[in-house]
Amino acid sequence: MALLKTNAPVFKGAKPIAMIASLAIGLAVWFTAPPEGIQPKAWQLLAVFAALITGLIGKALPMGGISFLALTALIATKTLTIQEAFSGFSHPVIWLIVAAFLISRSIIKTGLGMRLAYLFVSLLGRKTLGLGYGICLTELLLAPAIPSSTARAGGILYPIARALSLNFGSDPEKHSQRLIGSFLISVVYYSNIITSAMFMTAMAANPLITTLLKEQGVPLTWGQWALAAIVPGFLSLLIVPYVIYLIYPPEIKSTPEARRLARHHLQEMGMPSKYEWSG
Repeated sequence: MALLKTNAPVFKGAKPIAMIASLAIGLAVWFTAPPEGIQPKAWQLLAVFAALITGLIGKALPMGGISFLALTALIATKTLTIQEAFSGFSHPVIWLIVAAFLISRSIIKTGLGMRLAYLFVSLLGRKTLGLGYGICLTELLLAPAIPSSTARAGGILYPIARALSLNFGSDPEKHSQRLIGSFLISVVYYSNIITSAMFMTAMAANPLITTLLKEQGVPLTWGQWALAAIVPGFLSLLIVPYVIYLIYPPEIKSTPEARRLARHHLQEMGMPSKYEWSG
């Protein structure tokens, strides 16, 4: 029977050199006498952490695998108790982030993020400034559900901005980036920064902030964060594309071809060809 082919990445096993380097550094720290005033368990925790970081840098294993090995080592050596090792998993914010990552994975995997971006381009892309606001709207909708600024900017918006730029002949290799490419990439960058600050689940660092606040007796919920940030964030998304348009203006002002390109991609992604586009 023939085996079915899948697009899933194939795990090729641990990298021996990186794994040996990780263990060597961990053991070296472990068996070194701790400095005066440092508790032995704290020094052991540092040894495991050093091995973990070395393994992550060398990609000895995928992040999840090497993290679980480090956690197992801490429990097996009684550096931490089971309760201490898994205490972080009881924090409600952690599970909020886990849920957000699951949702973000589905948004990226199904192409919904790309669909939203192309939809806004098709609706607002008559002018270059409209393309900028289309990027901002896409960021605003995706930020609450994708807890990674890199995933939004690099995985969804940058490919679209680059495709649009190349379609208009704007290519840094040809020294033509000022046609439209520089403007679009600038909007992608700044809108990503703004939306990352608007929602607790917009980037991985935000839950750390809520944890630090809770330790100081200032609990903060997802809704409170969004309520506090929505007005300055929304105003920033309204102002920033126009400011960039004024101080770093693109040479191409009218972009009707962008709308046709977006509609073409939407049809390729499943939009019925008989759909009547307006405008």
